[in-house]
Amino acid sequence: MNTVLVTGANGFIGRALCTRSLAAGWHVRGIIRPDSHIVRLPKGVETFKIESIGPDTEWSTALKSIDTVVHLAARVHMMNDSAADPLEEYRKVNVAGTEKLAKTAANAGIRRFIFMSSVKVNGEGKPSSYTETDSPSPTDPYGVSKWEAEQILNDIAAQTGMEVVTLRAPLVYGPNVKANFLNLIKIVQHGIPLPVGNINNRRSFIYLGNLIYAIVACVQYTGTLGPTYLISDGEDVSTTDLIKRIAHALERPARVFPFPSFLLRLAAKILGKGTAIDRLLDSHTINMSKIQHELKWKPLYSMEQGLKETARWYKQSMLSLN
Repeated sequence: MNTVLVTGANGFIGRALCTRSLAAGWHVRGIIRPDSHIVRLPKGVETFKIESIGPDTEWSTALKSIDTVVHLAARVHMMNDSAADPLEEYRKVNVAGTEKLAKTAANAGIRRFIFMSSVKVNGEGKPSSYTETDSPSPTDPYGVSKWEAEQILNDIAAQTGMEVVTLRAPLVYGPNVKANFLNLIKIVQHGIPLPVGNINNRRSFIYLGNLIYAIVACVQYTGTLGPTYLISDGEDVSTTDLIKRIAHALERPARVFPFPSFLLRLAAKILGKGTAIDRLLDSHTINMSKIQHELKWKPLYSMEQGLKETARWYKQSMLSLN
């Protein structure tokens, strides 16, 4: 039986992973903050409270009798970071915190360490799809911190023999999604017209269920893995097509209309939203052939299925608020 430690167990990805891991018959120890609501976790998860993740966090007790660590907890990407030095804040958690956990795990004899990274390590997009062999080129503090953590983990793996597996994912959507994707769902649900009717970019996404399936595959795999895999739904879509698919899942009309892209960029730049509009208009895709070849892994759910589940959750959550 696999014994798995999940950091960030109460998060968007963590809760789904804990649920799936218990269904597989694993023993799951979930790391949560002292102020977290344990009721959100599925029954059967052994909870362990950690005040904060950083260079001084004590992990020894939490790692007892564990054979695999899935490190999901992180200081996540924020569009409008108010920290005086955002990179330093990201480094405290995502770099120094990850290093401390990994070194303690290696000393404890942990078999495999799975690290949840981001395709932001590769960069903010290019004409062709990213692969694992592309030179990393992060452009924001979050991406930089994830890349620095990856390098430290690879060094620890080389020095200790602990197997490290890094998963770089694009934007994750699914039930309980937050931030930009949730905002987009709300806009479509309320029928707000969007000037994106003629955007012909391509972007990769991953449904929560497919990401969990990939993590589970990495835990279960008996051969040698890694060190890095890029993963997605395998269905790259334009921003226009994504909005239409969300509208279809919500059973709402897709209210999009054509508007010159250069005017959108100009308006966004004037409003200080240049980075946000670039993500809306530019292409950002990945090639996931490596994980498909080495693990014989492929997405379990189509994007249509993933969006339907996301829409179902959203409608139910709205009903519960009324």
